[in-house]
Amino acid sequence: MPQSFYEPEQLADTRPCSALRDDLKFCIQNTDCYKKEKKTPRECLLSNHPSVPLECHQLRKSFFECKRSILDNRQRFRGRKDYSAATPKS
Repeated sequence: MPQSFYEPEQLADTRPCSALRDDLKFCIQNTDCYKKEKKTPRECLLSNHPSVPLECHQLRKSFFECKRSILDNRQRFRGRKDYSAATPKS
């Protein structure tokens, strides 16, 4: 029987902005543009398809900001823009 040499903690996505990436993927994959019309996620976002909710566009912008903060040298002082998927307090 084969053994797994990887522990589950090592297999988790630890890349920067991975939570945003996952949320954006999930958001786009639940749209009619992606499911029924079989368009790519990029085509759905760029064409401003009516089935793509505003939340997906906001996640795309947040993902862009997160990726840009990785390249920004000023992050050493300010810290990387982080994202938490926790719901905001009302």
